[in-house]
Amino acid sequence: MEIVWLLFAFVGGLSMKQLGLPPLIGFLAAGFLLNYFGFESSDNLQSLADLGITLMLFTIGLKLNIRDLLKPEVWVTSAQHMLIWVLLVTGIVFALSYLGLSYFADMTLQQAALLAFALSFSSTVCVVKILEESGEMKTRHGKIAIGVLVMQDIFAVLFLVFAAGKTPTLWAFALFALWFARPILYRIINSAGHGELLPLTGFLCALGGYYLFDLVGVKGDLGALILGMLIAPHVKAAELSKSLLSFKDLFLVGFFLSIGLIALPNLEMAIIALLLCLLVPLKFLLFFATFVQFKLRARTAYLSGLVLSNFSEFGLIVAALAVSSGWLSPQWLVIVALSVSFSFVFTSLRYKTAHSQYLKLKDLLRQYESNVRLKEDIYQQPDGASVLLIGMGRVGRGAFGALLPSLGDELCGVDADPQRVRKLQEDGLKVIVGDGEDADMWENVDTTNVKLILLALPSIEDTAHITQQLRVAQYQGKIAAIARYDDEVEKLTATGTDYVFNMFTEAGAGLAEESLRMLSAEGEYEAATSRP
Repeated sequence: MEIVWLLFAFVGGLSMKQLGLPPLIGFLAAGFLLNYFGFESSDNLQSLADLGITLMLFTIGLKLNIRDLLKPEVWVTSAQHMLIWVLLVTGIVFALSYLGLSYFADMTLQQAALLAFALSFSSTVCVVKILEESGEMKTRHGKIAIGVLVMQDIFAVLFLVFAAGKTPTLWAFALFALWFARPILYRIINSAGHGELLPLTGFLCALGGYYLFDLVGVKGDLGALILGMLIAPHVKAAELSKSLLSFKDLFLVGFFLSIGLIALPNLEMAIIALLLCLLVPLKFLLFFATFVQFKLRARTAYLSGLVLSNFSEFGLIVAALAVSSGWLSPQWLVIVALSVSFSFVFTSLRYKTAHSQYLKLKDLLRQYESNVRLKEDIYQQPDGASVLLIGMGRVGRGAFGALLPSLGDELCGVDADPQRVRKLQEDGLKVIVGDGEDADMWENVDTTNVKLILLALPSIEDTAHITQQLRVAQYQGKIAAIARYDDEVEKLTATGTDYVFNMFTEAGAGLAEESLRMLSAEGEYEAATSRP
């Protein structure tokens, strides 16, 4: 049976990819098709799905800074949005019950509020997947979105405590001792090295955190998230996260299949699910209004609100609990599952063109932003720089080191990750915080004296977006970028990039050049070439 699951998932994911859509939509469709053909979920599939969620939350924790969660634009906006959403949607759903619509008929106020609460959460799986694929996890709007998701997860724990009667034991207070166990965790990670022991260490930490919290009556997924947050300051946190990436993506396929295998929907259920998805734009408008109220830039509010505008897999947990407790009819579990699936499609499609959408709407959206700027939203200037290097990852740092002896202070690095920038600045490098995909940044940063901008980014789509935005902002200098494949070189050249370096070709040419130089220095190359 497992091979059938894999076959359906592969065909579904590949089909969506060929259509230019995220594979996760194909995985969801594969689950419903399997259900249609009579397949049922199993303990093995559910275990894979649970493991995928646990690993995902652990890797989120590895990228989080707890201080980010304490900012009002994160925790206050999360609570305010949820409260307003529940009140509004409860009223809408309860009003529908008076219209005599099927499944809404005879719905009580308490049931309407429960359904509204289930739909108030945004999908951690969907949001993280979209942000990772677009390389925006550490951008300003990416961090805001992740912070909101974490706060929602905390609200979820509180709901489970009071609704499911899952009260933490007194031993739960002992979990605070994990803070003092960090040196032990760090030593273990250091000892794991860089090979196969590193992902195994990640599995141990993620599952260990899950079962430790579950043992004392606290939501296990929260344990995986918190353990990841404790390890986040470690120098190998990013490497640990990357080592788990493939495992996490593979196991999450089980999660998407399990949604479709919950129950087989009928046409009426699908129509009601689509009707509920009409509330998704309302969720976006509430997020946008709340974010700008707390002085976030219009672009940050727009992108954060857009990626959070979906329904969550946690809604299924709420619905399942409500059905098992007799608060909702079993049909609502299927309807919520369909709504979650449809909302994934909506967010995935809308966010693919999010940056170009903002470019078209920015004049309208900026009317709603505050004139007061938060500290994190003040643009830094590349004073005296004639060359900007966007993206200070491994490739960017390598390029920076090679250019520094020749350019000196005329070279300035730009990266969206404040923590990375802070570490590079401590090393004495001229680096500033900035998101290259932020159209507002290029309108506020003085590039008059900048002759060359180097784009050292892993995502070809991000590089293309930045190139387009630079041209829109009337940047007159040259643009160079990196690519891995020939088709990517052609795509970037078509978007207006002046020169594209093929990483593999250039690395091979560089290796050959250095090798010949070594031989030449030893006199071996001349001797070899003089032979008949």
